[in-house]
Amino acid sequence: MATPRFWVSFSRILVGLYLLCIFLGPKVFAAADFKDILVEPDNDDPDKDAQFKVLNHDTNDPPANGSVSTAGDGDGGRYELCGTDLSFLGPPYGNISASNMVCSPIWHTFVLRYYQRADNVMTIILSAVYTTGWVGIGFSRNGMMLGSSAMVGWINRKGQARIKQYYLRGAHASQVIPDKGELPLNNIPPVVALHGAMIYLAFQAKFEHRLGRQPLILAFGSRHPTHLRLTKHDDKTAVWFDFSQASVLDIDVSQRKNHGILGIMGWGLILPAGAMIARYLKQKDPLWYYLHAGIQFLGFILGLAAVLLGIQLYRSMNADIPAHRGIGIFVLVLSILQIMAFFLRPNKDSKYRRYWNWYHHWFGRMTLFFGALNVILGIQLAGAGDDWKIGYGFLLAITLIAVILLEAFSCMRRRDKSGLPPTFQMNPI
Repeated sequence: MATPRFWVSFSRILVGLYLLCIFLGPKVFAAADFKDILVEPDNDDPDKDAQFKVLNHDTNDPPANGSVSTAGDGDGGRYELCGTDLSFLGPPYGNISASNMVCSPIWHTFVLRYYQRADNVMTIILSAVYTTGWVGIGFSRNGMMLGSSAMVGWINRKGQARIKQYYLRGAHASQVIPDKGELPLNNIPPVVALHGAMIYLAFQAKFEHRLGRQPLILAFGSRHPTHLRLTKHDDKTAVWFDFSQASVLDIDVSQRKNHGILGIMGWGLILPAGAMIARYLKQKDPLWYYLHAGIQFLGFILGLAAVLLGIQLYRSMNADIPAHRGIGIFVLVLSILQIMAFFLRPNKDSKYRRYWNWYHHWFGRMTLFFGALNVILGIQLAGAGDDWKIGYGFLLAITLIAVILLEAFSCMRRRDKSGLPPTFQMNPI
């Protein structure tokens, strides 16, 4: 059987590893980024996709291998693209008067043209510099890819034009569904065409009301889809586009990343570490108390910063995530009650101390539980990549293992103390 000295050394090593996670955690999660949820291609499979209307392009040269160009254009070049004659698209896309069509450069070489009729039917034409691969535009409720519907167009290896609507239902390949989505397309067939160096995606949709401020997802990949499965994007962005004013407002992806990092560090790392110190290091009185109070206050500050940044993101993105937002506010309220407990702590000999202990311990456990739950929910809703899932999963595993081992060691220590003979023993008469 392991001696108490062994358990003391082992627990010190475990605590050291946990503290190492505290210092390395920001670097690990800062290196992680939100990943796309699209799958890698199967190059051995032939195309098995439906063909829409095929239009010839103006150049005699076939598309060369490469990708969509991401070089920025000057204002002169962009306005020159807005003046392109679209008659090659054919009716109804090519016969809309240029005076009625709104044209706006939106991202890199992506140019968005649209026309809203009085009956809320909108004609949308997206163009971008193209060599090979696919180009897509998605309509999102909250600026995130999950739950968005996208129109994606490409020219396959046989030179045939393809355009499909995709619904991004989840983070797995089987949940990226072609020919599904929430875009209310009408009976006019969508069109994809090459014209010079540009690819054009044109489609019509009838919305319930006139579009105003709308989150859009823009992306492209340099490899062809196979079996209608999109290859991983080369680049993507999310923007707010105001269709009423033809203005673009970038969605700051770094704010979402910082929101996630602060939440993981506060609710998922610092606060659990402070709770473990209070439970398993009480023999180091009063050191445990000052460590516990200081670490918990630091965790509270990080958690508060995560909530404030989340509120800012909600106001800027109008994100429809009531569960994540509600749990975050609930955890913040619990944390504030814990901070109040620090100032309302009665003396050890007070008759109210027992009730204070009950309140402080159980509210603390609720805070940690719902904090971890909200971190998992946020990672899922954001469509975060495997780096985030593996990183937080590793952190949770380390925390649970540390709690189990330290709890076992604490039980052994209490049992050893209860088995010791009293320091003074009277002989019976």
